[in-house]
Amino acid sequence: MKLGRFYGIGVGPGDPELLTIKALNRLRSVDVICYPACRPGAGSYALRIVQGLVGERAELKGLLFPMEREMERLVPIWKESVAAIYGDLSAGREVAFITEGDPFFYSTFVYLYDLMRQLHPEVAIEVIPGISSVMAASVRAGVPLAMADERMAVLPATYEDDYLEEALDRFDTVVFIKVSSVLPKLIALLERMKLIDRAVMVERCGSAEERLVYDLSTLRETRLNYLSLVIVRKGECR
Repeated sequence: MKLGRFYGIGVGPGDPELLTIKALNRLRSVDVICYPACRPGAGSYALRIVQGLVGERAELKGLLFPMEREMERLVPIWKESVAAIYGDLSAGREVAFITEGDPFFYSTFVYLYDLMRQLHPEVAIEVIPGISSVMAASVRAGVPLAMADERMAVLPATYEDDYLEEALDRFDTVVFIKVSSVLPKLIALLERMKLIDRAVMVERCGSAEERLVYDLSTLRETRLNYLSLVIVRKGECR
């Protein structure tokens, strides 16, 4: 039987209305929709975004993507996911893997994409872009990311302070992702560099739980959701 096609689909930051028409059309036509789950039986933020739109045609499958950094443990788990997807593709089924934001921007899909190309190069893969949280958060916060010849950077806030400080020195706008675990450190750095009043935090952008905070000093003792970022713009933020 002819192999099915494998789709990587970005479903945006949280608002179902931000899905592209192409993404929605593919999700309504495939046989299987796979989604990342941090543990067996866990829910999925990406699935929450699309569940009310895709109907009941497709089978839903959660694939394990633990929240850890040890590559030696993660690679065998990713290979199991690739094997599960390939099993459906071999049966002629069309399979989509959904991910919040964009599939090629800090996404779990990239690991599947690389492994599928290595292990099963005969599989046709189509990647459908999505709106990233960086772009959506900028609009929600009313903070342009770049204009004219300005420069911007996007980087994890988990890097060392010297690296973060260098980025803030060199770029007109810096977007920090993965801020939830290091927020006090980031606040202290912004205060030291006198940029705290140029920062805005956006949490779970586009969802019903979305939150914007323009005074980061009020968040010192706050535990943010993992889906949070901070935009620092040296020009006016608002």
